[in-house]
Amino acid sequence: MTAFVTGASTGFGAAITRRLAADGARVVASARRADLLAKTAADHPGTVHPLELDVRDRAAVERAVATLPAEFAEIDLLVNNAGLARGLERAQDADLDDWDQMLDTNCRGLLYCTRAILPGMVARGRGHVVNVGSVAGTYPYPGGNVYGASKAFVHQFSQNLRSDLHGTGVRVTCVEPGMCGDTEFSTVRFGGDRERARAVYSGMRPLGPADIAETVSWAASLPAHVNINVIELMPVAQSFAPFQVHRTP
Repeated sequence: MTAFVTGASTGFGAAITRRLAADGARVVASARRADLLAKTAADHPGTVHPLELDVRDRAAVERAVATLPAEFAEIDLLVNNAGLARGLERAQDADLDDWDQMLDTNCRGLLYCTRAILPGMVARGRGHVVNVGSVAGTYPYPGGNVYGASKAFVHQFSQNLRSDLHGTGVRVTCVEPGMCGDTEFSTVRFGGDRERARAVYSGMRPLGPADIAETVSWAASLPAHVNINVIELMPVAQSFAPFQVHRTP
């Protein structure tokens, strides 16, 4: 099996890359930070192909997929993992540049990679697209505005892909995690404020990158006639909360 993983330099993407390589797959590990990709590739010589790539650049994505080395060119598994959250301000106070970055990465980047790789899967009559969404695409929270909306897009795009791909043999899965630690997610969201990021997970055990990698590995390992549509997972310490109620004194 040959896999193509986006956002593979750290966090979920790095863990997924390493897990798939351990499972015996060849992996194209793509991300913007070439130095981190090189380290992963050095740990898996001949198995992991590092690819410096910004998924927001449509032309670069098309060029990268078209010029992959022959042994990595036929992609069986695409893991659209690249994504981020920026800010936690209410919509009326949010930074439009943050919104643009989330939409460009979480939505357009996913579309560009999918569109570049999908025709080959359809032509071969096999393949699997795994999109990394979030519970934020289903359950709203204050300040989640565009991040949550972008992950709702990922969920619905995945469902519509399933409909479009009917009869092709290509599978689609959307993996939607809850709170996850040991990544740069909250640090990026809070503009590099590590203390604030650590406080998000204070006093509880969140999911970790290895849990997401295990989930992707499991979904991809099932027989070709089995499609897992959606996987929603949370740490035991996280569950559902009551609705907000504004009360007038």
